[in-house]
Amino acid sequence: MKKRSRREGISKLRGLNLALLVLYVGIAGFFLITMYRYQVFNFRMVNHILTGFALLVALLAGFLIIKKKAQVLTTILLSLALVFSSLGMFGLKEVLDFSSQLNANATFSEYEMSILVPVDSEVTDVSQLTSLLAPAEYDQDNVAALLGDVASTKSVQLTTSPTSSYVTAYQSLLAGEGEAMVFNGVFTNILESEDPDFASKVRKIHTFTISKEVAAGVEQASGDSFNIYISGIDTYGPISSVSRSDVNIILTVNRTTHKILLTTTPRDAYVAIADGGQNQYDKLTHAGIYGVEASVHTLENLYGIDISNYIRLNFTSFLQLIDLVGGIEVQNDQAFSAGGHDFPQGTVYLNSEKALIFVRERYSLSGGDNDRGKNQSKVIAALISKLSSPENLTNYQAILNGIEGSIQTDLSIETIMQLVNAQLESGTAYEITSQALTGTGRMDLPSYAMPGSQLYVMEINPDSLAQAKAAIQSVLGGTE
Repeated sequence: MKKRSRREGISKLRGLNLALLVLYVGIAGFFLITMYRYQVFNFRMVNHILTGFALLVALLAGFLIIKKKAQVLTTILLSLALVFSSLGMFGLKEVLDFSSQLNANATFSEYEMSILVPVDSEVTDVSQLTSLLAPAEYDQDNVAALLGDVASTKSVQLTTSPTSSYVTAYQSLLAGEGEAMVFNGVFTNILESEDPDFASKVRKIHTFTISKEVAAGVEQASGDSFNIYISGIDTYGPISSVSRSDVNIILTVNRTTHKILLTTTPRDAYVAIADGGQNQYDKLTHAGIYGVEASVHTLENLYGIDISNYIRLNFTSFLQLIDLVGGIEVQNDQAFSAGGHDFPQGTVYLNSEKALIFVRERYSLSGGDNDRGKNQSKVIAALISKLSSPENLTNYQAILNGIEGSIQTDLSIETIMQLVNAQLESGTAYEITSQALTGTGRMDLPSYAMPGSQLYVMEINPDSLAQAKAAIQSVLGGTE
């Protein structure tokens, strides 16, 4: 009776082991296929070692089951293997889901189009209107989309009274020359620079959000060297919202020489704005009004380079990563005080709060916006260095959660993994340097986005531009 009971127990355990083996092979097989598909752990033979270990466990367990030996040990072995393979699959899925979200955000941009009336206006609905003040020279596609929405949702056909810009439309509205105006939310900061009380003088009676597809990057960062555009915005709302770009940095990478060059172009640099800017001259920050592609093409034209991809950051939330990596250290060139903190000359330790103040301040700096751009490059360089260190791989979950919602990029997961693997394979730290374009401040140059307004712009120094171009080409070519 005891022998029979023992045989039945072993038989049941063998059946359990068979079920565990089938489950393990399924999960481990899916993990390995996904790992190779997205080139995860493709450095120092780690992917092949994991594959060999997974096959060894499966073969050993299968041999023991067939030979009806060490069934308890087989159960323990398969249970542990299932736990580790499941955890690996979960971690891999988290990374892939996160990457998919980043890429999904990169496929579209959002514009909030509104109809504004004076705050004391008796108009409460678009049905009370027949005409709107609207810019005639640009943004016609968005204006037409708004009018189409009003026609379909409110059954109201509105015409437009042309103005030279949103600024002049606003001025005409307050002067009583029209009952309402069309407004693109991207221009909020521009109008606030003209009238700080803008938001309190008008109210919205209709809002329509327009989603526009952004062409995916035709090329991906590949080869020994490439350029990536980093755009820093500081705005509320989703990262996909179109806005001015306050930080404009070209990240030039050479994977062979392990060198990275950060080239900062000040937001006020007076340049020909591509795409929606019709190649007319304006402040670089205004290129962001026409979408991230306009900023990319503007900088490509300025420096005579190709930019393969972009990374768009909401600085306020992105810099929270600094706390997750234990803070950063930067070399501060000039002492200043801002936001209730002192930043002495020399090595300065920054947490996320201090880093945000450090990258925003310009009035206390002798070089104004030029020096602010340099400080922004220093913070980004220090954060890149910390994020690329192997010790932060164990903190990947918190880092992914910290980045979520604050970054938008058209870099594919395969490209990201190639870059990560190359860094882990070499084990060599990158040498990070930076440069910033310089020029002369002027107030007498016309702005395409704000015609008639006297704006501060930076006329680029030709020698500075030539030097910046040469430095970028030196890193790309591996001669620097």
